[in-house]
Amino acid sequence: MTLRLYDTGTRALRDFVPLVPGHASVYLCGATVQGDPHIGHVRSGVAFDVLRRWLLAHDNDVAFVRNVTDIDDKILNKAADAGRPWWEWATTFERSFTWAYDQLGVLPPSIEPRATGHVTQMVTMMERLISNGHAYAAGGDVYFDVQSYPEYGALSGHKLDDVHQGESAAEGKRDPRDFTLWKRAKPGEPSWPTPWGPGRPGWHLECSAMAEFYLGAAFDIHCGGRDLVFPHHENEIAQAKCVGDDFAQYWLHNGWVTMSGEKMSKSLGNVLSVPNVLKKVRPQELRYYLGSAHYRSNLEYSDEALEESAKSYQGLETFVLRTHKRAGGVELGTWTEGFAEALDNDLSVPIALAEIHGKASAGNTALAAGDLSAARVAAGQVRAMLAILGVDPLDAHWSQSGGDTEAAMEALDVLVRADLDRRQQARTEKNWAVADEVRDRLIKAGIEVTDTPDGPEWSLKAGQ
Repeated sequence: MTLRLYDTGTRALRDFVPLVPGHASVYLCGATVQGDPHIGHVRSGVAFDVLRRWLLAHDNDVAFVRNVTDIDDKILNKAADAGRPWWEWATTFERSFTWAYDQLGVLPPSIEPRATGHVTQMVTMMERLISNGHAYAAGGDVYFDVQSYPEYGALSGHKLDDVHQGESAAEGKRDPRDFTLWKRAKPGEPSWPTPWGPGRPGWHLECSAMAEFYLGAAFDIHCGGRDLVFPHHENEIAQAKCVGDDFAQYWLHNGWVTMSGEKMSKSLGNVLSVPNVLKKVRPQELRYYLGSAHYRSNLEYSDEALEESAKSYQGLETFVLRTHKRAGGVELGTWTEGFAEALDNDLSVPIALAEIHGKASAGNTALAAGDLSAARVAAGQVRAMLAILGVDPLDAHWSQSGGDTEAAMEALDVLVRADLDRRQQARTEKNWAVADEVRDRLIKAGIEVTDTPDGPEWSLKAGQ
């Protein structure tokens, strides 16, 4: 495997060489379960699921950790506003995120640790930091001493004088640039006992402790959204390095989903929840859309872009299903050299998709010429490449009730083909009224017809 990944820490493409040959260890910062997931939340899940599938396809054993932040100011505030227990609120939306990941075909993580289940590890890490002179307790709070770590800011490029943690002022802080490891208990809030008094963990501490616990003092890849580079990932590094851990060897960050150039977030009020978007397109079409741009690029959302992406996927899907029917089955083949080169170059999915569409186009030509053997080979390759992207049309995940979706598409194809033959006959006879009537009826039924040199092709409208 000649995989090269863009490492945020070095700001360069680097050959991926795992610490243990044949084993890849990956930590992905997961959800803060404060509400329903929007498509911006799950983009990282899709992007790094492709990375995981590519590693697995090369016979790597992959330990994939994706955490859940189930204790946080936002969770506590929203639960209180709703008059619900905080733990119920967190669990409810943890299930929502799990549902969304499952809908999009994201492979379950090897382990999905909750922050509240690892307070012991956090306390131990704070004790080590204090002992090493990198943290201090003050009035029940515990803070990290940023100036004690000379390399602070290396990941993000922040200069120490410009650092602002985004935290409120606190009496016990020695320096406003220090960040909170542990928050002392407040009336009515959940708390856990520590040597410095009862309280709850700070956000940054949680991931350092859980990553170390499950993946060890050194592991291969740490992933997350670009918005986490500072302060979250910068602070994770500081905590881990200052207890003597080598921590992550590669740092990968995905771009945002944006609307009108603005990062999608609840505060901007431009949220598109996963359940709402799935009323417009099918899950595999949403996954295809979210994974279609390079993972480091921003993805500018619009209904038109979503629909166009869905149509693009439907073209590939239609080719595979039609070949599967006419050629008596399509086995999973192997990817092309061009596809492998694209993914090995920092997971360049847009280039990989061009390779897939090229192969599907050649397969459609073979199918139209009656060369079922060539079409079957091409469809097998398309399947293999789409499987790495998590959207193989013949994968059981995308079939409902034991393959009913495939059977329904085949039955629909028979009916639509009869109408297309009638339309074609009408066009030959220059009976434009009948030809237009057939086309309009198909469009009303949610079926789009495209006239090609090889004859008319049909596809379902996005969301059908």
